[in-house]
Amino acid sequence: MATVGVEEEYLLVDPVTGRLAPYAEKIRAAAGLEPFVTSREIQSELLQAQVEVATPVCSSLEEVGGHLLRLRHAVAGVAEEHGCRIVASGTALRREEVPVPVTEQTRYKAMQRQAPQLVAEQMVNGMHVHVAVPDRRVGVAVLNRLRVWLPTLTAMAANSPLWEEHDTGFASWRTVVFDRWPVSGIPPHFADEKDYDARVRRLVETGVISDVGQVYWQARLSERYPTVEVRCTDVQLRTDDAVMFAGLVRALVDTAAREADGGQPLRQTDPELLRVAMWQAARHGLSGELIDEKGRRRRAGDVVCGLLEHVAPALEAAGDSRGITSLVHRLLQEGTGADRQRQALAGGGLDAVMRMLVEASGMP
Repeated sequence: MATVGVEEEYLLVDPVTGRLAPYAEKIRAAAGLEPFVTSREIQSELLQAQVEVATPVCSSLEEVGGHLLRLRHAVAGVAEEHGCRIVASGTALRREEVPVPVTEQTRYKAMQRQAPQLVAEQMVNGMHVHVAVPDRRVGVAVLNRLRVWLPTLTAMAANSPLWEEHDTGFASWRTVVFDRWPVSGIPPHFADEKDYDARVRRLVETGVISDVGQVYWQARLSERYPTVEVRCTDVQLRTDDAVMFAGLVRALVDTAAREADGGQPLRQTDPELLRVAMWQAARHGLSGELIDEKGRRRRAGDVVCGLLEHVAPALEAAGDSRGITSLVHRLLQEGTGADRQRQALAGGGLDAVMRMLVEASGMP
């Protein structure tokens, strides 16, 4: 099976007020991280109240889970030493009275000059899954076949219902926030890898985005690694849910590559229909109906089961079928991270949500 790697983004919060704590650089520089975390495994993000961790290249989902636990516990420990906590929520809960400082990097400062309000509101955390592909030709073929499944993944991973101290009504408000950037959303269909590279190059040449890193499609080819990068999911409360999505994404990539290699016809889906499907997924998560891969409105549970059926051979080949199926069934029974946040909100307000997030973010 293809190798896989995962990136997770966390917010840093003050444990008393629940407001964002701009200590990312202090945490990255802390001696307490070594030897548990290397400098390559923790990165700065756009805002100084965010950190990103990245697993090494992994061959198995057990490796992914082990590395995520190691990284979370190490970063959470150092954050506590600096008087803050990590939170694995797709959005921040509190309204910030003072804007969070932007990380001192040329690229981030340029983004702030270009879109100051978008940067100020970029208090969102995602999870990115990289799956190895043989080359860019296969990668583009995979992207073309992944597009119809991105809304389903988004609904399953919804973990950002709250924003500035109120319930947005959306399960994944992070998806809405990110969709405001110039190049975002579900990627278009590409003729081949040359078409992909040419279109990305033309986007950069407009000067509206500064580099390929601002191609914020929810799935794209990595420019640093020979991987397809799926970016549509909110960061997960629990590491085993993150492992579940790593397994599902790897199975989707494997299935797409095999379909393309076997010459299976590609179902063309209208871009406006995909946009509607993504909006519906962000709005309801698994609590309502979704638009499935064929453009039909169906119960969310049935759409998720359709995804499992689609990738079943790939999961079986990887030895992941039993574990992933069990985690998906738990998700359908217990609900998404958005559901858990709303349950805590109903039971004890924002303080209860914060307590739940802090506890869950450092646990399996």
